[in-house]
Amino acid sequence: MIDEQVRCGYSRCRAELPAPGPQGGRRRTFCRDTRWDGRSCAQMARAERDALTSLGLDAGSGSFRIDADRLRDHLDALRGPVDELRGMLDTVTARLDEVQRDAVAAVDAAHQQVAEADKARLAAEQQRDDAVARARRGAEAAEKATEERADAVARAQAAARQALEATEALGAARQAAEEAATARAAAEDRATAADARTVAAQREAYDASLVAKQATSERDAARSRADDALAAAAAARDEAETSRAATAAAVVDASGARAAAEAAERARDDVRARAEADAREWERERERLRDELRHATERADREAAQREAAHKEAAQREAAQREVVRREAGRAAEPPRQLHPDDLAALVAAVRSTS
Repeated sequence: MIDEQVRCGYSRCRAELPAPGPQGGRRRTFCRDTRWDGRSCAQMARAERDALTSLGLDAGSGSFRIDADRLRDHLDALRGPVDELRGMLDTVTARLDEVQRDAVAAVDAAHQQVAEADKARLAAEQQRDDAVARARRGAEAAEKATEERADAVARAQAAARQALEATEALGAARQAAEEAATARAAAEDRATAADARTVAAQREAYDASLVAKQATSERDAARSRADDALAAAAAARDEAETSRAATAAAVVDASGARAAAEAAERARDDVRARAEADAREWERERERLRDELRHATERADREAAQREAAHKEAAQREAAQREVVRREAGRAAEPPRQLHPDDLAALVAAVRSTS
């Protein structure tokens, strides 16, 4: 019995096709709903025909006609290398996934390093701000020290003025001492004159006593003159003692004034020495603060340079990872190498020999 049922045109399917509907029409050549790994029977038949054509086994040529079973055997023989190729492609895909994961991990590590560098930069900026604040406080302290130094200088100037006044007082005391010395000299001159008068009076008394021996009548008069001379000598001696006491008091006053002037000069020297010591101390403190500010600035610059180098290194690593991924993707996307004509001829000969 001849099978007049229309079947699918794909050699591996050969399913019965439904007849046209009541309205008639052209019969179908391939199945509509059957799928082979997502491809329809028409697509599979077209691929089969293209494969036969590429092998020189045109279905329209009677000399090279082969049936579907023999072609299926050859396709089964080729399925192993195709599966191996598929496994290799899966391996390459897995390798690409691994490379991509490594690249992503490297990029994440680079981002982490960049974040750490940013944290270090923020910490360095905070340290720089702290150093600037300390320097500002040091500058304020230096300004305060300058003000205190100015106050100390003012106090030293006041002490100098006091010392100058004391010096002037010492000059006045010296002048008073000189005047007292002059008065003492005058008193000593007067005392010398009084002594001379006393000597003269004593001589006169002696002469009078001699005269008294000679003339008793004149003794009382001579004794009276002697008493007067002695009284004058005593008065002159008292005046000389008073002059000596005034001179001693003037000398004591001059010594006190000199001691006060010397004390004022010593106080002025002490104040000036303390002011100079304070000025030197504040100058050293200012230099120390300047050095600290300079060191902090240099440290911040070095950390900024390190952060910049870290950013550049991370960017270079990221670019290198992207280049590796791009190359791997390019190698994976390259089309499979076509067979050489000699290899194709050998394959055709092998197929013909098996037929």
